[in-house]
Amino acid sequence: MENQDKQPEQTQRELRLSILSRSLLTGFIGGLLWGFLGVGLYYFNLSKIAPKSYLLRSWLTAEWIDGWLGTVLSILMLGILSLLTAFIYFVLFKKINAIWLGAAFGVMLWFLVFYIVKPIFPNIPHLTNLNVNTIVSTICLYILYGTFIGYSISYDYHDTLYKTKANREQEN
Repeated sequence: MENQDKQPEQTQRELRLSILSRSLLTGFIGGLLWGFLGVGLYYFNLSKIAPKSYLLRSWLTAEWIDGWLGTVLSILMLGILSLLTAFIYFVLFKKINAIWLGAAFGVMLWFLVFYIVKPIFPNIPHLTNLNVNTIVSTICLYILYGTFIGYSISYDYHDTLYKTKANREQEN
């Protein structure tokens, strides 16, 4: 009897770790995907700010940052930073299965980056010095990123719970 009580507890813990690991993978892929899209926005002059402006230019002055190596390294760094973003979303909002929450999460991230932690990035112009294209394109990028992260994590969480419940009912 004691072994049967421990088994569901162990299964629940494994299930949570499985969902968390998939959420972190979603975050990493989201960081790479939307970082690449951010580079595209910069390349096509829809934004004055490239991902390397935040992650590398703020602390380094080497020439290689302006080349392809700086771009690739900044996209990889965005993937790694996105692990933290996905973890925060997982902890706070995974139970809310709504696409709008992901979009709002993206807006919150944009506000966080452009207002709250802006002093950390000295070479990024103040928001009042950015053109409309940069502001609109970065807000849209963050909304898409937040929607991707948020809805993917909450959908996976609810889908896993649904499948687990269905499997339990099928076993009984």
